[in-house]
Amino acid sequence: MSEDNPYSSNGSANKGWLEKLLNNFKGEPQNKEELSEVISDAEQRDLIDPQTKEMIEGVMEVSEMRVRDIMIPRAQMITIDVEQGIDEFVPTMIQSSHSRFPVINEDKDHIEGILLAKDLLYYAFNQDKDFSLKSLLREAIIVPESKRLDALLKEFRQQRYHMAIVVDEYGGVSGLVTIEDILELIVGEIEDEYDEEANENDNIRPLNKSTYSVKALTPVDDFNTFFETSYNEEESDTIGGVILRAFGHMPKTGEKVDIDNIQFEVTNSDKRRLLQLKVYIPELEK
Repeated sequence: MSEDNPYSSNGSANKGWLEKLLNNFKGEPQNKEELSEVISDAEQRDLIDPQTKEMIEGVMEVSEMRVRDIMIPRAQMITIDVEQGIDEFVPTMIQSSHSRFPVINEDKDHIEGILLAKDLLYYAFNQDKDFSLKSLLREAIIVPESKRLDALLKEFRQQRYHMAIVVDEYGGVSGLVTIEDILELIVGEIEDEYDEEANENDNIRPLNKSTYSVKALTPVDDFNTFFETSYNEEESDTIGGVILRAFGHMPKTGEKVDIDNIQFEVTNSDKRRLLQLKVYIPELEK
């Protein structure tokens, strides 16, 4: 029989090897929920540290999100009018500490281009040269609100640009998004040596119309003033303290809790304290 079918024994051997291989993969995660459990288990067994776990979860989160979920809303965009003189818009640039600015004509629906702060250095050292704002503008990249964040991040890297103007389904400008906004979802808040001084009062940052990034050390009274809430300022000095009381334990990154119809998600923490929160305001648009 083996002579009639000389490959039968090899076929059986191959089949046995394949079955063993498949059996080894039966315990592998079949969906993102199971994958998250595997990652959490790896952290608990000290196979990866908490920061690595946060980055992996950030990558998974980015793959599910759209530009509309993290864009800086239109109302929060800091822009420069194309008709402004250099003496008029430089104070705005200095105060904001940003490096890129959309330049508009008439209103925010008419974007002329993007101005990079570094492109003004030439005129700082050559003040006798005629200044032309239009000549300095870079092309404004336009993306729809529905674009996937992972696809946009890939374009940012491949095409070497750092900011995109976001438009809605009717073509109107609804906000902007930067590569830093996406990277912060993966690695947490990105701060440089000037951020503490420049943003000492910037504890609450809008991500979209109903989602905010909030530092856990934000004073409760500041939080109440901004969101028109009434959390007890005597029980906790910071909003992080309010969250800890609600959890009743030290929450891990990704845990959520609802307090008075507002949802809080821990986006950055260590074993001793909360660092950063994401706040969802379903019935309040500011």
